Amino acid sequence: MTVLHLVGSAVDDFHADLSRLYAGACLEALVDPETYDVHLAYVSPDGHWRFPVGLGAGALAEAPALTLPDAVAVILGIGVDVVVPQMFCLPGMTTYRALFDLLGIPYLGNRAEVMALGADKAKTRAIVAAAGVPVPAGEVLRRGDRSHLALPVVVKPVNADNSVGVSLARTSAECDAAIELAWEFGDEALVESYVPLGREVRCGILVREGELICLPLEEYSVDTEHKPIRASDDKLARDDDGDLYLVAKDSTRAWIVRDDETLTERVWAAARRCHVALGCRHYSLFDFRIDPDGKPWFLEAGLYCSYAPSSVVAVMAGAAGMSVSDVFAAGLGELTREDTRCSSIAR
Repeated sequence: MTVLHLVGSAVDDFHADLSRLYAGACLEALVDPETYDVHLAYVSPDGHWRFPVGLGAGALAEAPALTLPDAVAVILGIGVDVVVPQMFCLPGMTTYRALFDLLGIPYLGNRAEVMALGADKAKTRAIVAAAGVPVPAGEVLRRGDRSHLALPVVVKPVNADNSVGVSLARTSAECDAAIELAWEFGDEALVESYVPLGREVRCGILVREGELICLPLEEYSVDTEHKPIRASDDKLARDDDGDLYLVAKDSTRAWIVRDDETLTERVWAAARRCHVALGCRHYSLFDFRIDPDGKPWFLEAGLYCSYAPSSVVAVMAGAAGMSVSDVFAAGLGELTREDTRCSSIAR
């Protein structure tokens, strides 16, 4: 099977480095030359494409920079069977996936239109709320608007990931400053009522043979006094050499929930509703705030999996006894089922 990993970012170096971090781990975990003929396509922030032999700086520098038409010719010449999207910027999650829809080349993960929904926190919460999933009271503010929600509130950019620009505001002054901060990352700020702790968990779903398999929950370290919400520094950081690494994988910051069946079942039920309402396929991932009464409140969706051992869906699947190869094979199996269904309809 000829597999193309789509890596990089059309936006900035941060997203390009994040993409290389996860894609590199995926490549190491899925080394199987007898099964997969692996190719790399790297998109740089200047819009050029490269087809390097590796993801190191040297390999990227040696690969010729190509325009989109030339890159498409290379891809078609390779004869790609399936694409693994590894881009985390907004165009990478949407436009570049749609390119492969246009080319008629299947790819793992959620479709471009579903990724676009998941990247818009306001639209996502509206859809899951209509499906009966509890969401905090909220409002979307554009430049010049003021919040009318009772304090405290959580303020976040509508279209940013990794908790960038997220703030907890307890006073009017803090709220105004938080909204201004959120606007630095886009034209819209989402203001939500603060859900008291509680706990904060993440739920992953893996689709296998058409069935939604809910995975063990991952819980994050939060507390009312010192860490009431998760921030960007709880997820990613750079080492002394400037390389990105995953803070969130520290066992003091995140762990698998193994001993709370009631909580797990409640979150699983809400996650299934989210998955179906958003039109997800292959896998999905959702964050929930658990209030002191044990009620899950939807926070946001993270509808991607890099098939790296450190990817959240893979970590949860590992807790259920599934390897990264198992998760990857499940996605390929779903693509096969979809192709078979489409062929049957066409006949």
